[in-house]
Amino acid sequence: MTDPFDSPDDVRGTEFRERRPSRPVRKRRGRTVLIAVAVVVALVAVVAGGYLFNLAHTFDSGSSKIDQAFPDESTRPKKTDGAMNILVMGSDSRGATEADSAAGTPTNQRADTLMLMHIPADRKNIYTMSIMRDLWVDIPGHGEAKINSALALGGTPLMVQTVESIFQQRIDHVAMIDFEGFKGLTDALGGVSVNLKLPFTSTALPGQSFAPGQHTFNGTEALAFVRERHAYADGDYQRVRNQQEFLRAIIKKSIAGQTLSNPITINNMVGAVSPFVTVDKTLDSGAVAGLALELKDIRAQNTVMFTLPTGGIGTSTDGQSIVLTDPTAIQAISAAMASDSLGEYVAANKFENGN
Repeated sequence: MTDPFDSPDDVRGTEFRERRPSRPVRKRRGRTVLIAVAVVVALVAVVAGGYLFNLAHTFDSGSSKIDQAFPDESTRPKKTDGAMNILVMGSDSRGATEADSAAGTPTNQRADTLMLMHIPADRKNIYTMSIMRDLWVDIPGHGEAKINSALALGGTPLMVQTVESIFQQRIDHVAMIDFEGFKGLTDALGGVSVNLKLPFTSTALPGQSFAPGQHTFNGTEALAFVRERHAYADGDYQRVRNQQEFLRAIIKKSIAGQTLSNPITINNMVGAVSPFVTVDKTLDSGAVAGLALELKDIRAQNTVMFTLPTGGIGTSTDGQSIVLTDPTAIQAISAAMASDSLGEYVAANKFENGN
């Protein structure tokens, strides 16, 4: 199976009101787009459809829907009012048919990137937690295995059940993103600038090396950047950091004035990513638009990305290299989500848009 993050060798109707000066209008549009892009921290295309309602049809017709995204209700944590949890998976759709992905059935796919987006009841912040793909956990009905294998073993429903069983929190929505979509999104934006903290020589782009500092990536380079792991001593850990850095860069570029004032760019963004997004059938552009209104006060500094703390690297009884869980961290995060106080946990552990 091809790993989407490895090198090839590794195989809105508008309501008219009194005319206002252009600046306030631009500010209001900027807020709306930021809301959308903030949610896109992991949903990318979904939010693109949210910030301009007249693009809803483009998103809904371009994206795919998962008919059965959730496990049997009897196995799930109780639904509560207030906070919202969205499970985002980055996976290689080339490993399964479109019908398999839409049905949520078992395939040979693996969730090579896994993020849990938590939006508190007050809608004042968005927390996106990356989960290491090799985290060794209990897969309901299958025993212990790497968490990313849940998708292959039981499709989307089993992946949802696995994450719900770990944190004892209900997943409200699911989105699967083929990271090939980031290539089109980057090019639609005219390139995305990223501040590299560590140099790397790309294994996907032979002969290309990138020094520390600011780089403006085109789509091909961006895809190589978020896939790269072999160039780093701590492999997947740095890859997750790079993915978070790239998402922050997309947010910054998407809310820039030159982007918001260019309808062609906006339309291209939606068109570029929609075909690479698969969501549960309740997460259409209308649902995203409603969430965007609830998140009207969100700003870039209110979106925080961090990685679930782990117990380090280990080896399974059958010889696999695995990532060990940190039960104390999981318990603390579960409790914080249950009490709608994840912000306090993040602050106490000094997660400031990073690790």
